[in-house]
Amino acid sequence: MKTKSLLLVFVSVLITQISTAQKSFTVSVKGKGEPILLFPGFGCTGELWDETVAELSKTNECHIFTFAGFGNVPPIETPWLSSIKDEVISYVKEKKIKKPTLLGHSLGGTLSLWLASLETELFKKAILVDALPATAALMIPNYKGEIIEYDNPQSKMMLQMDKNSFDAMNLQSVAYMCLNKEKHKVISNWMSMADRKTYVHGYIDMLNLDLRKEIAKIKIPVVILAATSLGIDVVKNTYATQYQNLPTVKILYAENAAHFVMYDQPDWFIENVKLALN
Repeated sequence: MKTKSLLLVFVSVLITQISTAQKSFTVSVKGKGEPILLFPGFGCTGELWDETVAELSKTNECHIFTFAGFGNVPPIETPWLSSIKDEVISYVKEKKIKKPTLLGHSLGGTLSLWLASLETELFKKAILVDALPATAALMIPNYKGEIIEYDNPQSKMMLQMDKNSFDAMNLQSVAYMCLNKEKHKVISNWMSMADRKTYVHGYIDMLNLDLRKEIAKIKIPVVILAATSLGIDVVKNTYATQYQNLPTVKILYAENAAHFVMYDQPDWFIENVKLALN
């Protein structure tokens, strides 16, 4: 009888491990207080928030996410971003996390908008770092929400690219997205670690997400900490256009900051995150 019980325990543990391996993210929790869900940007791990968590965990319970296919988290099948969205909602409800604040960078900010527009009573507020409801509209002229297929020439080229070329491409883009040169190697290493299929198809998932109309459903306060490296007038016009259906949004502009605002202007960043939380 004891042997049978031990066998059942072993099987239960094994099933739990298999289930966990299939999850679309991992989460580490630090600190105590009102909860915050911290979502990294595309290709990054939860380590993006290390300096932020060092401060916020003094007063808040920080749930730090790393998405499937990035860092050491095993990849999942498509639809990648939709699975993440569904499982975040389940995570909050199953863990009975009461009114968490959403804090997301780039893709993590767009995910926050998606969550807040679907679950209008589940969250307390959203703090977005250089994030838009429709990334594709920033890249594709006259974008009207057309679906981009996974199987396209650009995707095939990136999937077949050798590692040296892939890493060189990312290093070049990181220099453009982050003015703080000390952080270039860290960000590039995250990109280099990424599961290639997740990197390619997951980015298409992000481009195919157009929330410009959906954000009108959001009821909670939304604060954006925006980069200005493209020029303040251009940035203001972009945000005004993309967020016209969310007139209550509050946008703060970080001087001398590119996409990784938390690295380019760390003091300004943490000060305004704390103000937004309070």
